[in-house]
Amino acid sequence: MDENEQYKSLITEVIGKQIVILGPEIAVLKARNVKTLEVSNEGKVLKIEGDPKAALENLVDEYVALSGQIVRSALTSVFTKYPELAKSAVEKI
Repeated sequence: MDENEQYKSLITEVIGKQIVILGPEIAVLKARNVKTLEVSNEGKVLKIEGDPKAALENLVDEYVALSGQIVRSALTSVFTKYPELAKSAVEKI
């Protein structure tokens, strides 16, 4: 799996985790605030335009701004599965 596909998987998992916490409408709406992401109604990342690392960081910022510590706790388990990709995002939370 190439790096872009790994980022799509990681970001899709992040959105999925937020769907459980926030509900699908809010989680997907917040993900769509990241202009470089194309996200399906189900929360699957269909496309990343530009830098996927920046897209991940922007997505984390969207969720953290919304619900702070809850997001930090929930995303830690997802990020441990992608330690290299998630390094910069983890530093932000």
